[in-house]
Amino acid sequence: MEIISIIAIIVAPIAAVWIGQHLQNRAKRREDKMVIFGTLMTDRIYGWTEKGVHALNSIDIVFSDSKKVRNAWKEYRASLFVVNKESFNAKDAKTKQYKLLEAISDELGYKGKITWETIQNPYIPEGLYNMWEEQSKSKKDYAQLQEGIANVINNPSLQGAMGNAIGSLMQMPPVPSVKTEEDADKKNKKKIGTKS
Repeated sequence: MEIISIIAIIVAPIAAVWIGQHLQNRAKRREDKMVIFGTLMTDRIYGWTEKGVHALNSIDIVFSDSKKVRNAWKEYRASLFVVNKESFNAKDAKTKQYKLLEAISDELGYKGKITWETIQNPYIPEGLYNMWEEQSKSKKDYAQLQEGIANVINNPSLQGAMGNAIGSLMQMPPVPSVKTEEDADKKNKKKIGTKS
């Protein structure tokens, strides 16, 4: 009986430390998986972000014990590697991205809770979408402006025409100033004062 007590006194703290460490490691792995999943779910509306690329590159390490997730990542990655832009299939790549998210969701125990429809339909506020469209248009307009300036600089015949256009703008008569109601009142008072 004493031997059992001595063994229990020695083994119990070691077992407690080992179990505690095992639970901490398991919780940390789940946390790492959740960070990747959260980042990739968020990034599906933005396209590529630096955090998203880091998350994708961490999948083989963090999900090393999940063949399903690693296979989905392999298929998604293969859809992104194209030899030329014409062969890129955006719809296929998007589907494989969503399949990766579904595999990660299942791995984390969300099967049936986070559905295919949830994954395919991220929330994008209209104001944010409009802002992206305006930024895209501004970038295109700016690129066209830069291209036009480069053409003028690099083409001597355009330089003369542009110089003439600017010169004629410089010779235009000044634009008359806009009269305010106060100016009109002063003018009327002068007219009234001179008639009497």
